[in-house]
This record gives sequence, structure tokens and C-alpha cells, in this order.
Amino acid sequence: MILSAGLTPAWQQILVFDAFRYGEVNRAREAHWCASGKVFNAGMAAHRLGGPSLTLATVGGPPLELIEREFHAMDVPHRFVVTRAATRVCTTILDRAGGKITELVENGRPLSTGELDAFRRAYTEEAARAEAVVLIGSLPAGTPATYYGDLVAVTPCPAVLDFRGEGLLSVLNREPLVVKPNREELVQTLGRPLPTDHDLCEAMRWLNERGARWVVVTQGAGPVFVTSHRGAWRLWPPPAEHVVNPIGCGDVLAASIAWGVGHGSDVLDAVRLGMAAAASNLRQLFPGRIDPVGMHEQAKGVCLEAIE
Repeated sequence: MILSAGLTPAWQQILVFDAFRYGEVNRAREAHWCASGKVFNAGMAAHRLGGPSLTLATVGGPPLELIEREFHAMDVPHRFVVTRAATRVCTTILDRAGGKITELVENGRPLSTGELDAFRRAYTEEAARAEAVVLIGSLPAGTPATYYGDLVAVTPCPAVLDFRGEGLLSVLNREPLVVKPNREELVQTLGRPLPTDHDLCEAMRWLNERGARWVVVTQGAGPVFVTSHRGAWRLWPPPAEHVVNPIGCGDVLAASIAWGVGHGSDVLDAVRLGMAAAASNLRQLFPGRIDPVGMHEQAKGVCLEAIE
């Protein structure tokens, strides 16, 4: 079973405009709602890839019933820890004329100590029977930065970690299999710019030296960088022929790495699969709802370049 776990899912509004102009009245051509946020995007992708999976998240307030209805409709296995705080609402604005995507993000609302303890218990139970875990997303306001570290400490299987900041730095000594920030998140985590690819690789090796066995850094449509104690690599994504919505591509990649590792692949092959999955995500309006048909063949076409 592949476990996707996180504390800050979202109920997502997607607004599609023929053209969007700031400071003016804009009328959307399309309006959609869906379950999203990093943990839901990852959980949907793991389910679509096939085999046992589980999405574990905190959910509450008015979106709870709508999210549960969607998960049941898509037959996605899930376990929700119900909270008093309502699940955050985020909005994606797709400007078709300008080819631009704007994301309006509400931060995760604070959770009580009892709710955090309930999630920790649920996580411990589910991680004990998982082949791999993706632990993903920011922490709600007021949650101790060490919270994810406590979860990693009770994780008996390979873990893919997709979060940033002090929380990421606090888990490196536990030697996670993979940490996967994007380039901007790594800059924020380290508190310094990484203007060149050389600077980026040096920062990634710094994470390796402090315990991360593999570091995977994405950067939008650009190449993916991977480092370990074995070396450093640059992987080139497949051509993006028809971009619909790029939101969630990094989440899908993280889930696919966990799925690949959980099914016996090495990390580099799992990253290749993740890049093929991210390319599929680009072509979908709703994040995480990837099409797995032909994905393993597409993964073989991802170009891998050793850079040192």
C-alpha cells in the first residue's frame, strides 16, 4: 500500500477565463470545484497508478461532505481525521488568452492538540502496513515544526518528503529516502538564493550530507535535478504538447516516486515515472487525476544526464 499523508488539503475552486484583467470585473467561462491540495493530489495520483493506496488527511467544516462524496465517487481509498477547523479553500485562475495561471492560497487553519494526536495515531497505524509513504504539504498554523519529524520517526518503510522550511531541516538526521522540494522552496528553506545550477547542486549535496539519501528538486517546466552520495543527474521532462493546468505536477511526481519505490524501482527510475505522471497531470483540468495509460513507456523516454 502507498500512503499519502498530509495536514493541509484543500477544497479547490478552478475558474477559467478567456482573458483575465487585474483590477477589472472578470466573468469566468467555466467554474469547477474539486478536492485538491498537495496530499489529495498525491493520493489521487497514487490511486490512478494502480494497486493498494490510502490517502490520510485532516478534513473539516462545510467541505467535508463534498470531499467525501468525491472520494467515494472516484473509489479512492481514504481515511479522514475530522477537525473542528474547516478545510481551507483555494482558487486557481486560468487565463487562457495570456496562458497564465494564478493560485490564491489560504493557509491551513490551526488544529487542536487532540486533532494532531489523532492524526499521529492514524498515521502510525497506516504507515505500519505501507510499502512506501509520501508525507506532503505545509503544516497548519501553530503546529510544531518538529511534527513531521515525529511522524518520520515512526515510519518503518521508505519515505518521500515534500515540504519545506524548518520542518524539512529537522528530519534530515532521520535519513529519509527522498526529499523533494522545488527550487523556490529550497531557496526559502536555506534562506539564500540559488542563481546557478551549480549553486543548486551544492545546496542539494548539503542536504545529502545531513542525512537525505536522495534529493529531488523540480523547477516547473525545467529539468529535474537529483543528487545522492552516488552522484548528480539532470532529467529532462517530456515535451508539453497541451498544457491545461500545471497545478499539482510536483505533488504527482512525489507520489509517483513513492509508488515506484514501493513497487521495487530504484529512485532514478521512480523519478522518471514521476516526470511522465507530471506530464499527464499538465493535460488535466483537475489536479492528480492522471491517465496511467502508456505512462511507463513514456517514463523510459525521459532523458537522464549525469552531470558529475
